[in-house]
Amino acid sequence: MDLAEYASHDAVGLRAAIRAGAVSAAEVERLARDAVDAVNADLNALARPLLDPALAAEATGPFAGVPFLIKDSGPFARGVQFALGSRSIQGVAADADHELMVRFRAAGLVAIGQTTAPEFGLNFATEPLRTGPTRNPWALERGVGGSSGGAAALVAAGAVPLAHANDAAGSIRVPAACCGIVGLKPSRGRTPSGPLAGEAGFGLIGEFALTRSIRDTAHLLDAVGSPSIGEKYTLPAPINPFARSHRQDPGRLSVALVTEAWSGVPVDAQVAAAATAVGRTLEWIGHAVADARPEIDPFDIVEAEMLAVLASGAALLRAPRRPDPARLEAVSRVVLEETARASALDVAAAIDAQHRVTRAIGLFFTRYDLLVTPTVAQLPLPHGTLDYNTADHTARSWIRRILEFGPFTAPFNISGHPAISLPLGQSREGLPIGVQLVAAYGRDDLLLQAAAQLEQAMPWTDRLPPIHADQL
Repeated sequence: MDLAEYASHDAVGLRAAIRAGAVSAAEVERLARDAVDAVNADLNALARPLLDPALAAEATGPFAGVPFLIKDSGPFARGVQFALGSRSIQGVAADADHELMVRFRAAGLVAIGQTTAPEFGLNFATEPLRTGPTRNPWALERGVGGSSGGAAALVAAGAVPLAHANDAAGSIRVPAACCGIVGLKPSRGRTPSGPLAGEAGFGLIGEFALTRSIRDTAHLLDAVGSPSIGEKYTLPAPINPFARSHRQDPGRLSVALVTEAWSGVPVDAQVAAAATAVGRTLEWIGHAVADARPEIDPFDIVEAEMLAVLASGAALLRAPRRPDPARLEAVSRVVLEETARASALDVAAAIDAQHRVTRAIGLFFTRYDLLVTPTVAQLPLPHGTLDYNTADHTARSWIRRILEFGPFTAPFNISGHPAISLPLGQSREGLPIGVQLVAAYGRDDLLLQAAAQLEQAMPWTDRLPPIHADQL
Protein backbone atom coordinates (compact mmCIF):
# COMPACT_ATOMS: atom_id res chain seq x y z
CA MET A 1 0.00 0.00 0.00
CA ASP A 2 1.38 3.41 -0.95
CA LEU A 3 0.44 6.81 0.45
CA ALA A 4 -2.16 7.52 -2.24
CA GLU A 5 -3.96 4.21 -1.62
CA TYR A 6 -3.80 4.75 2.14
CA ALA A 7 -5.36 8.21 1.83
CA SER A 8 -8.15 6.89 -0.40
CA HIS A 9 -9.51 4.59 2.32
CA ASP A 10 -11.94 5.48 5.06
CA ALA A 11 -11.47 3.77 8.44
CA VAL A 12 -13.71 0.81 7.59
CA GLY A 13 -11.77 0.31 4.36
CA LEU A 14 -8.41 0.42 6.16
CA ARG A 15 -9.56 -2.11 8.74
CA ALA A 16 -10.77 -4.42 5.94
CA ALA A 17 -7.37 -4.19 4.23
CA ILE A 18 -5.60 -5.05 7.50
CA ARG A 19 -7.95 -8.00 8.14
CA ALA A 20 -7.40 -9.30 4.60
CA GLY A 21 -3.63 -9.21 5.07
CA ALA A 22 -3.15 -6.71 2.25
CA VAL A 23 -1.25 -4.46 4.66
CA SER A 24 -0.11 -4.75 8.27
CA ALA A 25 -1.23 -2.49 11.09
CA ALA A 26 2.39 -1.39 11.53
CA GLU A 27 2.60 -0.37 7.87
CA VAL A 28 -0.66 1.56 8.12
CA GLU A 29 0.67 3.43 11.16
CA ARG A 30 3.88 4.29 9.29
CA LEU A 31 1.86 5.60 6.34
CA ALA A 32 -0.31 7.66 8.67
CA ARG A 33 2.74 9.24 10.28
CA ASP A 34 4.21 10.02 6.87
CA ALA A 35 0.90 11.52 5.73
CA VAL A 36 0.52 13.69 8.85
CA ASP A 37 4.10 14.93 8.57
CA ALA A 38 3.67 15.72 4.89
CA VAL A 39 0.46 17.76 5.10
CA ASN A 40 1.08 19.33 8.49
CA ALA A 41 3.98 21.35 7.10
CA ASP A 42 1.30 23.40 5.33
CA LEU A 43 -1.58 23.05 7.76
CA ASN A 44 -0.05 23.54 11.22
CA ALA A 45 -2.71 21.25 12.71
CA LEU A 46 -0.71 19.38 15.37
CA ALA A 47 -0.71 20.67 18.94
CA ARG A 48 2.66 19.00 19.61
CA PRO A 49 4.95 16.42 17.96
CA LEU A 50 3.46 13.04 17.08
CA LEU A 51 3.25 10.51 19.92
CA ASP A 52 6.07 7.99 19.86
CA PRO A 53 5.12 5.30 20.53
CA ALA A 54 1.42 5.46 19.68
CA LEU A 55 -1.05 4.89 22.51
CA ALA A 56 -1.89 1.28 23.22
CA ALA A 57 -5.16 -0.10 21.82
CA GLU A 58 -6.91 -3.47 21.58
CA ALA A 59 -5.68 -5.58 18.68
CA THR A 60 -9.08 -7.18 18.06
CA GLY A 61 -11.50 -4.24 18.08
CA PRO A 62 -13.65 -3.26 15.09
CA PHE A 63 -11.13 -0.55 14.11
CA ALA A 64 -7.99 -2.41 15.19
CA GLY A 65 -4.91 -0.88 13.59
CA VAL A 66 -6.68 2.23 12.25
CA PRO A 67 -4.76 5.44 13.08
CA PHE A 68 -6.51 8.46 14.56
CA LEU A 69 -5.81 11.66 16.46
CA ILE A 70 -7.05 13.11 19.75
CA LYS A 71 -7.95 16.75 20.33
CA ASP A 72 -6.11 19.11 22.69
CA SER A 73 -9.31 19.80 24.61
CA GLY A 74 -8.40 18.77 28.15
CA PRO A 75 -7.46 15.62 30.08
CA PHE A 76 -8.36 12.85 27.65
CA ALA A 77 -5.67 10.15 27.40
CA ARG A 78 -3.73 8.86 30.40
CA GLY A 79 -0.21 10.25 30.53
CA VAL A 80 -0.68 12.58 27.56
CA GLN A 81 -0.04 16.27 28.20
CA PHE A 82 -2.72 18.79 27.25
CA ALA A 83 -2.83 22.57 27.01
CA LEU A 84 -6.39 23.39 25.83
CA GLY A 85 -4.74 25.52 23.17
CA SER A 86 -3.32 27.83 25.84
CA ARG A 87 0.17 29.13 26.60
CA SER A 88 -0.91 29.31 30.25
CA ILE A 89 -1.13 25.51 30.73
CA GLN A 90 2.20 23.69 30.64
CA GLY A 91 3.46 20.29 31.75
CA VAL A 92 0.04 18.93 32.79
CA ALA A 93 -0.98 15.39 31.81
CA ALA A 94 -4.17 13.39 32.23
CA ASP A 95 -4.19 11.02 35.22
CA ALA A 96 -6.74 8.71 33.62
CA ASP A 97 -8.43 8.01 30.33
CA HIS A 98 -11.67 9.81 29.52
CA GLU A 99 -14.38 7.17 29.17
CA LEU A 100 -14.57 7.90 25.44
CA MET A 101 -10.82 7.26 25.18
CA VAL A 102 -11.37 3.93 26.95
CA ARG A 103 -13.83 3.08 24.19
CA PHE A 104 -11.55 4.35 21.41
CA ARG A 105 -8.82 2.05 22.74
CA ALA A 106 -11.24 -0.89 22.99
CA ALA A 107 -12.28 -0.27 19.39
CA GLY A 108 -8.63 -0.67 18.37
CA LEU A 109 -8.02 2.92 17.24
CA VAL A 110 -4.34 3.83 17.38
CA ALA A 111 -3.78 7.39 18.62
CA ILE A 112 -0.65 8.84 17.00
CA GLY A 113 -0.97 12.52 17.85
CA GLN A 114 -2.90 15.48 19.21
CA THR A 115 -4.65 18.16 17.16
CA THR A 116 -4.85 21.92 17.59
CA ALA A 117 -7.74 23.78 19.22
CA PRO A 118 -8.38 27.43 20.12
CA GLU A 119 -7.72 28.48 23.70
CA PHE A 120 -10.24 26.73 25.97
CA GLY A 121 -12.22 25.72 22.86
CA LEU A 122 -14.14 29.01 22.88
CA ASN A 123 -13.84 30.00 19.24
CA PHE A 124 -15.06 29.04 15.78
CA ALA A 125 -11.52 29.73 14.55
CA THR A 126 -8.48 27.58 15.42
CA GLU A 127 -5.86 30.29 15.71
CA PRO A 128 -4.47 30.19 19.28
CA LEU A 129 -1.41 32.23 20.15
CA ARG A 130 0.15 29.02 21.48
CA THR A 131 0.51 27.37 18.04
CA GLY A 132 -0.54 30.01 15.52
CA PRO A 133 -3.32 29.53 12.96
CA THR A 134 -4.26 26.15 11.57
CA ARG A 135 -4.65 26.49 7.81
CA ASN A 136 -7.37 25.11 5.57
CA PRO A 137 -6.28 22.41 3.07
CA TRP A 138 -8.70 23.93 0.52
CA ALA A 139 -7.17 27.42 0.76
CA LEU A 140 -4.26 28.10 3.09
CA GLU A 141 -5.29 31.71 3.64
CA ARG A 142 -8.62 30.55 5.10
CA GLY A 143 -9.46 29.22 8.55
CA VAL A 144 -10.64 25.73 9.47
CA GLY A 145 -13.39 26.64 11.90
CA GLY A 146 -13.29 25.56 15.51
CA SER A 147 -12.89 24.37 17.98
CA SER A 148 -11.98 20.97 16.48
CA GLY A 149 -10.09 22.70 13.68
CA GLY A 150 -6.85 20.73 13.70
CA ALA A 151 -8.75 17.46 13.60
CA ALA A 152 -10.86 18.64 10.66
CA ALA A 153 -7.87 19.85 8.66
CA LEU A 154 -5.98 16.57 8.97
CA VAL A 155 -9.00 14.38 8.20
CA ALA A 156 -9.84 16.51 5.16
CA ALA A 157 -6.24 16.28 3.96
CA GLY A 158 -6.30 12.46 4.06
CA ALA A 159 -3.74 12.19 6.88
CA VAL A 160 -6.06 10.07 9.03
CA PRO A 161 -9.56 8.74 8.23
CA LEU A 162 -11.09 10.01 11.48
CA ALA A 163 -10.19 12.07 14.54
CA HIS A 164 -11.59 12.81 17.99
CA ALA A 165 -13.64 16.01 18.30
CA ASN A 166 -16.15 17.60 20.66
CA ASP A 167 -18.87 20.19 20.35
CA ALA A 168 -20.38 22.79 22.74
CA ALA A 169 -21.90 25.18 20.18
CA GLY A 170 -20.87 23.67 16.84
CA SER A 171 -17.25 22.67 17.40
CA ILE A 172 -17.63 19.40 15.45
CA ARG A 173 -19.99 20.65 12.73
CA VAL A 174 -18.41 24.07 12.06
CA PRO A 175 -14.92 22.71 11.22
CA ALA A 176 -16.52 19.85 9.28
CA ALA A 177 -18.28 22.45 7.12
CA CYS A 178 -15.14 24.56 6.70
CA CYS A 179 -13.00 21.56 5.69
CA GLY A 180 -15.47 19.53 3.61
CA ILE A 181 -15.92 16.45 5.81
CA VAL A 182 -18.58 14.75 7.96
CA GLY A 183 -19.24 15.96 11.50
CA LEU A 184 -21.86 14.34 13.75
CA LYS A 185 -22.84 15.70 17.15
CA PRO A 186 -24.76 12.76 18.62
CA SER A 187 -27.82 13.05 20.83
CA ARG A 188 -27.06 14.13 24.38
CA GLY A 189 -26.21 11.02 26.37
CA ARG A 190 -25.25 8.91 23.35
CA THR A 191 -21.53 9.23 24.12
CA PRO A 192 -19.94 9.46 27.58
CA SER A 193 -18.64 12.42 29.60
CA GLY A 194 -16.90 10.53 32.45
CA PRO A 195 -15.18 9.51 34.53
CA LEU A 196 -14.29 13.01 35.75
CA ALA A 197 -17.69 14.51 34.90
CA GLY A 198 -21.29 13.33 35.02
CA GLU A 199 -22.13 15.85 32.31
CA ALA A 200 -20.03 18.25 30.26
CA GLY A 201 -20.88 21.94 30.05
CA PHE A 202 -24.29 21.49 31.69
CA GLY A 203 -25.05 18.94 28.97
CA LEU A 204 -24.13 21.23 26.06
CA ILE A 205 -20.86 19.46 25.19
CA GLY A 206 -20.98 16.29 23.11
CA GLU A 207 -17.96 14.08 22.42
CA PHE A 208 -17.43 12.16 19.19
CA ALA A 209 -15.31 12.44 16.01
CA LEU A 210 -14.86 13.81 12.50
CA THR A 211 -14.88 11.43 9.52
CA ARG A 212 -15.01 11.39 5.71
CA SER A 213 -17.88 8.89 5.26
CA ILE A 214 -21.26 8.07 6.72
CA ARG A 215 -20.32 4.42 7.16
CA ASP A 216 -17.33 5.41 9.32
CA THR A 217 -19.61 7.63 11.40
CA ALA A 218 -22.14 4.82 11.84
CA HIS A 219 -19.57 2.12 12.67
CA LEU A 220 -17.76 4.41 15.12
CA LEU A 221 -21.01 5.35 16.86
CA ASP A 222 -21.67 1.63 17.38
CA ALA A 223 -18.19 1.21 18.84
CA VAL A 224 -18.30 4.09 21.35
CA GLY A 225 -21.97 4.99 21.77
CA SER A 226 -23.08 2.47 24.38
CA PRO A 227 -24.90 3.65 27.54
CA SER A 228 -22.78 5.33 30.21
CA ILE A 229 -23.22 3.97 33.72
CA GLY A 230 -23.87 6.56 36.41
CA GLU A 231 -23.94 9.65 34.21
CA LYS A 232 -26.67 12.28 34.33
CA TYR A 233 -27.65 11.82 30.69
CA THR A 234 -27.73 8.42 29.01
CA LEU A 235 -29.52 6.78 26.11
CA PRO A 236 -30.24 3.08 25.66
CA ALA A 237 -28.36 1.19 23.00
CA PRO A 238 -30.16 1.24 19.62
CA ILE A 239 -32.31 -1.74 18.71
CA ASN A 240 -30.31 -2.19 15.50
CA PRO A 241 -26.64 -1.26 15.10
CA PHE A 242 -26.13 2.05 13.32
CA ALA A 243 -23.79 0.27 10.89
CA ARG A 244 -26.79 -1.74 9.70
CA SER A 245 -29.63 0.72 10.15
CA HIS A 246 -27.96 3.62 8.32
CA ARG A 247 -28.31 1.63 5.08
CA GLN A 248 -32.07 1.21 5.57
CA ASP A 249 -34.75 3.32 3.89
CA PRO A 250 -36.23 5.74 6.48
CA GLY A 251 -39.50 5.97 4.54
CA ARG A 252 -41.06 9.25 3.47
CA LEU A 253 -39.91 11.96 5.86
CA SER A 254 -41.42 15.32 6.67
CA VAL A 255 -38.53 17.74 6.18
CA ALA A 256 -38.28 21.39 7.15
CA LEU A 257 -35.85 23.72 5.38
CA VAL A 258 -34.55 27.03 6.72
CA THR A 259 -31.81 29.23 5.26
CA GLU A 260 -32.25 32.34 7.42
CA ALA A 261 -30.59 32.60 10.84
CA TRP A 262 -32.72 32.99 13.96
CA SER A 263 -30.66 36.05 14.89
CA GLY A 264 -31.08 37.64 11.47
CA VAL A 265 -27.34 37.74 10.69
CA PRO A 266 -26.52 37.66 6.96
CA VAL A 267 -26.19 34.29 5.24
CA ASP A 268 -23.97 34.08 2.15
CA ALA A 269 -26.01 33.47 -1.00
CA GLN A 270 -23.91 30.45 -2.02
CA VAL A 271 -24.31 28.91 1.44
CA ALA A 272 -28.08 29.39 1.38
CA ALA A 273 -28.26 27.96 -2.15
CA ALA A 274 -26.41 24.82 -1.05
CA ALA A 275 -28.98 24.17 1.69
CA THR A 276 -31.81 24.80 -0.75
CA ALA A 277 -30.26 22.33 -3.19
CA VAL A 278 -30.22 19.70 -0.45
CA GLY A 279 -33.91 20.36 0.16
CA ARG A 280 -34.63 19.83 -3.55
CA THR A 281 -32.61 16.60 -3.53
CA LEU A 282 -34.52 15.28 -0.53
CA GLU A 283 -37.75 16.12 -2.34
CA TRP A 284 -36.46 14.25 -5.44
CA ILE A 285 -35.67 11.24 -3.24
CA GLY A 286 -39.32 11.25 -2.17
CA HIS A 287 -39.49 13.22 1.07
CA ALA A 288 -41.95 16.04 1.75
CA VAL A 289 -40.07 19.34 2.11
CA ALA A 290 -41.49 22.62 3.43
CA ASP A 291 -40.11 25.96 4.59
CA ALA A 292 -40.40 25.90 8.37
CA ARG A 293 -38.30 26.53 11.47
CA PRO A 294 -38.42 26.17 15.25
CA GLU A 295 -39.49 29.40 16.95
CA ILE A 296 -36.38 30.18 19.00
CA ASP A 297 -35.53 33.50 20.64
CA PRO A 298 -31.92 34.39 19.68
CA PHE A 299 -31.50 35.99 23.12
CA ASP A 300 -32.15 32.57 24.68
CA ILE A 301 -29.49 30.96 22.47
CA VAL A 302 -26.84 33.36 23.78
CA GLU A 303 -27.99 33.06 27.40
CA ALA A 304 -28.09 29.26 27.30
CA GLU A 305 -24.64 29.09 25.69
CA MET A 306 -23.35 30.95 28.75
CA LEU A 307 -23.71 27.58 30.52
CA ALA A 308 -20.86 26.14 28.45
CA VAL A 309 -18.76 29.26 29.04
CA LEU A 310 -19.35 29.24 32.80
CA ALA A 311 -18.67 25.50 33.01
CA SER A 312 -15.33 25.98 31.23
CA GLY A 313 -14.42 28.89 33.47
CA ALA A 314 -15.40 27.01 36.63
CA ALA A 315 -13.32 23.96 35.66
CA LEU A 316 -10.26 26.17 35.19
CA LEU A 317 -10.80 28.13 38.42
CA ARG A 318 -11.19 24.86 40.36
CA ALA A 319 -8.12 23.21 38.83
CA PRO A 320 -5.19 22.39 41.15
CA ARG A 321 -3.03 24.73 39.05
CA ARG A 322 -4.89 27.77 37.76
CA PRO A 323 -3.86 29.24 34.40
CA ASP A 324 -1.47 32.17 34.53
CA PRO A 325 -3.64 35.22 33.61
CA ALA A 326 -0.65 36.97 32.07
CA ARG A 327 -0.38 34.20 29.47
CA LEU A 328 -4.10 34.06 28.63
CA GLU A 329 -5.70 35.54 25.54
CA ALA A 330 -8.04 38.46 26.17
CA VAL A 331 -11.40 36.70 25.95
CA SER A 332 -10.18 33.90 28.25
CA ARG A 333 -9.31 36.47 30.92
CA VAL A 334 -12.80 37.92 30.62
CA VAL A 335 -14.37 34.45 30.88
CA LEU A 336 -12.50 33.67 34.10
CA GLU A 337 -13.34 37.08 35.57
CA GLU A 338 -17.04 36.77 34.74
CA THR A 339 -17.17 33.18 36.00
CA ALA A 340 -15.68 34.23 39.34
CA ARG A 341 -18.39 36.91 39.67
CA ALA A 342 -21.31 34.76 38.50
CA SER A 343 -24.03 33.85 41.00
CA ALA A 344 -26.48 31.00 41.30
CA LEU A 345 -29.09 33.37 39.88
CA ASP A 346 -27.01 33.79 36.71
CA VAL A 347 -26.79 30.03 36.26
CA ALA A 348 -30.52 29.61 36.95
CA ALA A 349 -31.35 32.23 34.30
CA ALA A 350 -29.18 30.41 31.76
CA ILE A 351 -30.85 27.09 32.59
CA ASP A 352 -34.27 28.70 32.13
CA ALA A 353 -33.15 29.89 28.67
CA GLN A 354 -31.95 26.36 27.90
CA HIS A 355 -35.38 25.00 28.81
CA ARG A 356 -37.14 27.47 26.53
CA VAL A 357 -34.93 26.55 23.56
CA THR A 358 -35.28 22.83 24.27
CA ARG A 359 -39.05 23.01 24.49
CA ALA A 360 -39.38 24.96 21.23
CA ILE A 361 -37.19 22.48 19.35
CA GLY A 362 -38.90 19.48 20.94
CA LEU A 363 -42.32 20.77 19.86
CA PHE A 364 -41.00 21.40 16.36
CA PHE A 365 -39.98 17.75 16.01
CA THR A 366 -43.50 16.59 16.81
CA ARG A 367 -44.39 18.02 13.38
CA TYR A 368 -41.24 17.30 11.36
CA ASP A 369 -38.82 14.39 11.11
CA LEU A 370 -35.84 16.35 9.85
CA LEU A 371 -34.58 19.93 9.73
CA VAL A 372 -32.15 21.15 7.05
CA THR A 373 -30.09 24.32 7.57
CA PRO A 374 -26.73 25.69 6.47
CA THR A 375 -24.03 24.69 8.95
CA VAL A 376 -22.37 28.11 9.00
CA ALA A 377 -23.52 31.41 7.55
CA GLN A 378 -20.43 32.22 5.50
CA LEU A 379 -17.66 30.57 3.51
CA PRO A 380 -14.51 29.66 5.51
CA LEU A 381 -13.17 32.88 6.98
CA PRO A 382 -9.81 34.52 6.32
CA HIS A 383 -7.40 34.17 9.22
CA GLY A 384 -7.82 36.76 11.93
CA THR A 385 -11.52 37.41 11.34
CA LEU A 386 -12.53 35.97 14.73
CA ASP A 387 -9.81 37.51 16.89
CA TYR A 388 -10.00 35.90 20.33
CA ASN A 389 -7.31 38.18 21.72
CA THR A 390 -9.46 41.32 21.39
CA ALA A 391 -9.85 43.13 24.71
CA ASP A 392 -13.22 44.81 24.10
CA HIS A 393 -15.45 41.74 24.51
CA THR A 394 -17.64 40.46 27.32
CA ALA A 395 -18.44 36.75 27.39
CA ARG A 396 -21.87 37.41 25.87
CA SER A 397 -20.58 39.73 23.16
CA TRP A 398 -18.01 37.08 22.20
CA ILE A 399 -20.74 34.43 21.93
CA ARG A 400 -22.73 36.78 19.70
CA ARG A 401 -19.61 37.41 17.59
CA ILE A 402 -18.88 33.76 16.85
CA LEU A 403 -22.59 33.06 16.30
CA GLU A 404 -22.54 35.61 13.48
CA PHE A 405 -20.45 33.03 11.63
CA GLY A 406 -22.10 29.91 13.04
CA PRO A 407 -25.70 30.81 13.94
CA PHE A 408 -27.28 27.45 13.07
CA THR A 409 -25.50 24.94 15.29
CA ALA A 410 -25.72 26.07 18.94
CA PRO A 411 -29.49 25.54 19.47
CA PHE A 412 -29.01 21.78 19.16
CA ASN A 413 -26.26 21.69 21.77
CA ILE A 414 -28.66 23.51 24.04
CA SER A 415 -31.51 21.07 23.33
CA GLY A 416 -29.41 17.90 22.97
CA HIS A 417 -30.74 16.93 19.54
CA PRO A 418 -28.51 15.01 17.11
CA ALA A 419 -27.11 17.11 14.26
CA ILE A 420 -24.70 16.40 11.44
CA SER A 421 -22.82 18.56 8.92
CA LEU A 422 -22.36 17.05 5.47
CA PRO A 423 -20.02 18.37 2.72
CA LEU A 424 -22.79 18.75 0.15
CA GLY A 425 -21.82 22.01 -1.52
CA GLN A 426 -18.87 23.82 -3.05
CA SER A 427 -18.49 27.52 -3.76
CA ARG A 428 -17.45 29.17 -7.00
CA GLU A 429 -14.06 29.70 -5.34
CA GLY A 430 -13.73 25.95 -4.76
CA LEU A 431 -14.37 26.17 -1.00
CA PRO A 432 -16.45 23.53 0.81
CA ILE A 433 -19.97 24.31 2.00
CA GLY A 434 -21.54 22.24 4.75
CA VAL A 435 -25.24 21.60 5.19
CA GLN A 436 -26.64 20.63 8.60
CA LEU A 437 -29.30 17.97 9.21
CA VAL A 438 -31.06 17.72 12.59
CA ALA A 439 -33.40 15.00 13.84
CA ALA A 440 -35.57 14.41 16.90
CA TYR A 441 -33.86 13.60 20.18
CA GLY A 442 -32.48 10.07 20.19
CA ARG A 443 -33.08 9.57 16.44
CA ASP A 444 -29.42 9.36 15.46
CA ASP A 445 -30.48 6.37 13.36
CA LEU A 446 -32.89 8.40 11.22
CA LEU A 447 -30.33 11.19 10.88
CA LEU A 448 -27.73 8.75 9.54
CA GLN A 449 -30.27 7.17 7.18
CA ALA A 450 -31.07 10.54 5.61
CA ALA A 451 -27.35 11.40 5.51
CA ALA A 452 -26.60 8.12 3.72
CA GLN A 453 -29.26 8.89 1.11
CA LEU A 454 -27.66 12.28 0.48
CA GLU A 455 -24.18 10.76 0.33
CA GLN A 456 -25.43 8.53 -2.49
CA ALA A 457 -27.41 11.24 -4.28
CA MET A 458 -24.84 14.05 -3.85
CA PRO A 459 -21.47 12.23 -3.47
CA TRP A 460 -18.46 14.13 -2.21
CA THR A 461 -15.62 11.59 -2.19
CA ASP A 462 -14.26 12.76 -5.58
CA ARG A 463 -13.66 16.29 -4.22
CA LEU A 464 -10.19 16.58 -2.69
CA PRO A 465 -8.43 19.71 -1.41
CA PRO A 466 -5.18 20.93 -2.98
CA ILE A 467 -3.30 19.91 0.18
CA HIS A 468 -3.91 16.16 0.37
CA ALA A 469 -1.79 13.14 1.25
CA ASP A 470 -2.41 11.36 -2.04
CA GLN A 471 -0.87 14.27 -3.96
CA LEU A 472 2.39 14.45 -2.01
